[in-house]
Amino acid sequence: MDRTEREQVRHLVADFRRWSEQATDVRSWRQAISDSADSAEQDLLARSLVIDRTGESAWRVVPLGKDDAGIVRHLRERANLPVTTSADQSLLRLLTEDVPRALADVARGLGVRRFLSGSAKKQTADEAAEFLRSRHPTVIEADAPRRLEQLGVFSAPVDRADSGYEALLDPALRFSLLPGSSGPKPELLDRSAVDGLAEALDTIDRAVAGEASYRSAALHAGQQVRAADVRRMLQEMPVEALKAATGERLRLGALTQAGIRTVQEVLDRDGSLQTLPGVGETSARYMLGAAQTIWQTTYDEMPVRIDIDDRRPETTELLRRLAEWDAYRQTRGAAADLERAAELAPLRTAVGRRTSHLLVIPTGMLAVADLRESIDIVKRRAELLGDSPTRGRRKSVAADPWEDFLARPADYFAMLAELGFLTEDEDAVHGDLPEEIVKAVRDQALSGEYLTASLRGYQSFAARFALVQRKVIIGDEMGLGKSVEALAVLAHLRSRDETHFLVICPAAVVTNWIREVTGKSKLRAHRVHGPERNRAARAWRRDGGVAVTTYETLAWWEPTLAQIGDLACVVVDEAHYIKNPEAQRTVRTKRLITCCDRAILLTGTPLENRVAEFRNLASYVRPDLVVDATGLSPRKFRRQIAPAYLRRNQEDVLTELPELIEVEEWLPMSAADTDRYRTAVRRSNFMEMRQAAMLQGTRSQKMRRLIEIVREAEANERRVIVFSYFREVLDLVARSLRGPVFGPLTGSVPADQRQQIVDDFSSAEHGAVLVAQIVAGGVGLNIQSASVVVICEPQLKPTSEAQAIARAHRMGQVQSVQVHRLLSEDSVDQRIVELLARKKRLFDDFARVSDLADSTPEAVDLSEAELVRQVVAAERQRLAERAAAET
Repeated sequence: MDRTEREQVRHLVADFRRWSEQATDVRSWRQAISDSADSAEQDLLARSLVIDRTGESAWRVVPLGKDDAGIVRHLRERANLPVTTSADQSLLRLLTEDVPRALADVARGLGVRRFLSGSAKKQTADEAAEFLRSRHPTVIEADAPRRLEQLGVFSAPVDRADSGYEALLDPALRFSLLPGSSGPKPELLDRSAVDGLAEALDTIDRAVAGEASYRSAALHAGQQVRAADVRRMLQEMPVEALKAATGERLRLGALTQAGIRTVQEVLDRDGSLQTLPGVGETSARYMLGAAQTIWQTTYDEMPVRIDIDDRRPETTELLRRLAEWDAYRQTRGAAADLERAAELAPLRTAVGRRTSHLLVIPTGMLAVADLRESIDIVKRRAELLGDSPTRGRRKSVAADPWEDFLARPADYFAMLAELGFLTEDEDAVHGDLPEEIVKAVRDQALSGEYLTASLRGYQSFAARFALVQRKVIIGDEMGLGKSVEALAVLAHLRSRDETHFLVICPAAVVTNWIREVTGKSKLRAHRVHGPERNRAARAWRRDGGVAVTTYETLAWWEPTLAQIGDLACVVVDEAHYIKNPEAQRTVRTKRLITCCDRAILLTGTPLENRVAEFRNLASYVRPDLVVDATGLSPRKFRRQIAPAYLRRNQEDVLTELPELIEVEEWLPMSAADTDRYRTAVRRSNFMEMRQAAMLQGTRSQKMRRLIEIVREAEANERRVIVFSYFREVLDLVARSLRGPVFGPLTGSVPADQRQQIVDDFSSAEHGAVLVAQIVAGGVGLNIQSASVVVICEPQLKPTSEAQAIARAHRMGQVQSVQVHRLLSEDSVDQRIVELLARKKRLFDDFARVSDLADSTPEAVDLSEAELVRQVVAAERQRLAERAAAET
């Protein structure tokens, strides 16, 4: 390299050194801005907390205070860094990495250092010079110096005073904690949103802690009942079970020679087993281990049962402890609220005195409004607990816990379920619902502020299902507490400042609904039925609450209801009453369902005769689900209406329900019965044919058997319900029985008097009989005091019999229920039973959750009129053929 070349290179070096320093400053400045923003993000992430909902992440909450003003500035500065292109990145890499190496190498060929460098270094210097010489025009042509100036300043002015936390929600800041564009939006909440939350959580903690000792005592008592039952079982379990439990590896001869016959005796001997002749230390350890395994397995699977016929001391102690817990606890009916409190507990420590705002970022599908709702629920629950009338004082506990248990068994079973002694099938609780609806229901809050009853898990699920889906059919099997499920919805809506609710039901159950509302909630009930309906309607319109009216009264009241714009929810009880879309009561009820934002149809028998009836009910709440539902197979039909229909059956969720024993008693007809029956057949009088075998009084075989059943029930300290479709049969039954008889309970008896008859019957002595028309007494009433049911003749709808049985075999029943169906041989009874089996299959296919084979709905339709024609024709032909044969 000659002098001219060296001079040229010196000019190149000067240019590149200046540009390199400029590029290094730009890169360092940009890196510092990015590092500060990343550090701020990491700080926010570290201090943030995740709030769960039903075990899944729902929101990320970031507390912000006055000391965090610089965070927004750092993020804003990063957001306003000029965007670098690939050419920019190549330029910065050239000037900050490649050029500094070339400048170091070329220095060896300049100045006096070149005289001391060897040939290799001179060669490197020449190559570096050539590198600078070749890159210089490129840098100049790209106007790199000016581009470096652009990369070294913000693309937009950054106002240091503009550091409000609202900017964190700006997508332009590229805040990494924010979600994408889909899903609920994050929000910035003022500190006031959580004011009072810490105090509310403390109040709830104190209430829960105060109840903990009583709950713990009840839990321990339940465990003792379970352990005692296990001990009794193992005292009956032969010692040979140890051999089966160990795969036949144990020799038990030494045990039997020592007189040890049962597994419990092995446990009782414990450490002394090895002292027995022929039993070594290893064998003793294996024997005891096998016995303990059997004990644990039996204990885990042993339900806690309360047997009123065997009142053991440990069971009495359990009832006493449950009664004490129930008397002292303030959180009854608040399970959902307590769950919300536990979920919000992390906020108590995360929000400090210097916190001014909360950045709430949804991590699932729940909006920030749902978090605010949870906070309000917890604060309202704390207010209720702080103002509880039982706070600081003792409530009386019944002297005889068995007496209190028999008075309200459902409450005790609810407590046992809460303690985990009564389990529910999780899949059965969900019915046949799609998974996405199940998840939404789980996420739905349920306020217990206005509810005073304890909900079972499956009942809470039904209430939340109705809240999520807004208009639904709850088709739970009779006896599971559908009215309480609907009442829980109304109570929740009242806590959300809704005020006016309407229940439409048959006249027979108006009184029962009034009792449910007043006894299990803090809502005000209004009886808009009967002579005081005008006054009650005005009071409801003025004060709000739950108006209970009938399908018939609706004709009078509908014009006024149509003008009410704040009707929050309508509940239609025994909704199968409106299965016929042409009936006027259906038309009126449907208009209310349509104009109301929420509706709950309650019926344990959504399908009685035809699949079309079920489709009709579904169309009232979700017409979109049944547009193309005609002709579907059962499985497809259930899947299509699943978003609006929830059904659970007794055996799935009421594990404590006593046994249901059903007996078909086929009886020969007496001579008097036969004469009357033949006359009815000759006249083609179907109704007379059905009751002919009962109308001869004590000359009738059915009546004689009925009298025997009642005597047996009295001897066994049971009460009896006798159902018949026919008033004449009921009158004759009432005259033929010697003991206390209540009724007949018929459709002509006013609703309030019906309830009074049931109350008098429930408090009567054993052996008492309630006679009731199956179409009146079989609907809506709760008669758990009876445990023997007699049905005098088969009904034309299998659902009618199921409803009647469910009056006694329902939640709260503590005795096994015996059902006696009185059936006459060689009569209309046999024909009806055979034909109705097809109706039952239809219901099981379409309305009861099952996986039976597909079938076409129209192929198995069977109307009542057609059934009557078939039965009468078959009987006339049978009797004619018999008469011909006898001739």
